[in-house]
Parts: sequence; C-alpha cells; structure tokens
Amino acid sequence: MIRIVGGSLVVVAMTASLGLAGCSSPALDDRFIENPGAEAFLDRIAHHCGKISLGDQPIDYLLENNSDDTFFVDETSKLYFGNVDRPTYASDINAFYPTDRNQRALDCIFAQLGQ
Repeated sequence: MIRIVGGSLVVVAMTASLGLAGCSSPALDDRFIENPGAEAFLDRIAHHCGKISLGDQPIDYLLENNSDDTFFVDETSKLYFGNVDRPTYASDINAFYPTDRNQRALDCIFAQLGQ
C-alpha cells in the first residue's frame, strides 16, 4: 500500500506471515500434530512415575506445561518412537540430570514402554 504523507511517499508493507499464510508445506504442518500413542505414554509416565525424581526434579514437574525444561519430554518422546534405545536414553538422562538416584525413575519409565 502506498500513502502520501507530508508530500513524501511512504510504503507500508504487509507482514510476510500474512502473505505466506496459504503456502505452508504438509511436512511443516505434520510436526505440530500430536501423536496419541506418545501422549498416552507420557500420561502413563505421569501416573505411575510422577512422584519419582530425576536429578532434583519430580517427573510430574518435568512434564508440566509450565516447566522450562523440555529435555525430558523430547528425550522421552525419542525413546517412545525408537529413536534412542534404553541404554542411550539412560545415559542421556543421567548426563542431563546428574545424580546417583535416577535408576528408580528410569526403571519406572522403561516399564511404561511395554503397556
């Protein structure tokens, strides 16, 4: 849109997001679709393992929407989808939440895989 303000031309541009609203690719949209199996897996973990801690945080807290910690959900989703195996998952979790008390939580999480 072009307007004349005080004898000068001023060009007002539309934002790129409005211009590209109809041009999204299916691959981009698919990553925003929730997976019912993964959601159910995280729900089982919350129900059965929520009060157990990884590092200094209870799993319930790590699963909350208000938590700034996205590592647990990301890594646990990778476990569910088979992108990491159990030993790699345990190693990653222990490195991110260093403590010698994580085994009980890991055992509980692994138990939810078979359900």
